[in-house]
Amino acid sequence: MERDCEVKSSKFKRICVFCGSSQGKKTSYQEAATELGKVLVSRKIDLVYGGGSIGLMGLVSQAVHDGGRHVMGVIPKTLMPQELTGVTVGEVKAVSGMHQRKAEMARHSDAFIALPGGYGTLEELLEVITWAQLGIHDKPVGLLNVDGYYNSLLSFIDKAVEEGFISPNARYIIVSAPTAKELVKKLEEYEARHERVASKLSWEMEQLGYSHNYDISR
Repeated sequence: MERDCEVKSSKFKRICVFCGSSQGKKTSYQEAATELGKVLVSRKIDLVYGGGSIGLMGLVSQAVHDGGRHVMGVIPKTLMPQELTGVTVGEVKAVSGMHQRKAEMARHSDAFIALPGGYGTLEELLEVITWAQLGIHDKPVGLLNVDGYYNSLLSFIDKAVEEGFISPNARYIIVSAPTAKELVKKLEEYEARHERVASKLSWEMEQLGYSHNYDISR
């Protein structure tokens, strides 16, 4: 029993998941989203995501909700109509826009995982990577590289390192694995190796309407 508890517990209370509002053409993407939700449940980790019930977002959130863990969907008010995003399970946190959405998701999370997705997923993923590089947070960032979906992105990043646009140590901000179980384990073992541009910064984005002390860092 003690060993079982050790396997299931995690140092993360909540993980933010970025993923597509489409399900993708391969059933492996859909299966990976559901499996990630089950892994979070087994490790007693709650979910923060972009809200709604469509695509991979709906699959991972439903799996976590069905497993009895807390689900927080952060969604801009303009996307709340059901015909756009479906019905969000769990807690719904309405925000004014996309920038505030990302800040709220980050503030409530201990780590980030990107499932396969499109432009929106990439934009969210790259922003939290950039925040880590700048020192705004020190939370681990993971790619669930289902069937090599992110191989081209990882190759691009390696090319940027080779050409001197990303430092070798900053390359290690991104953790990747082909399965949810392996990825969560790697995220728990993550230690920052890059030199931050500045010391850990407070999140002081006046354009988001937050107070001076708004903070997404640990």
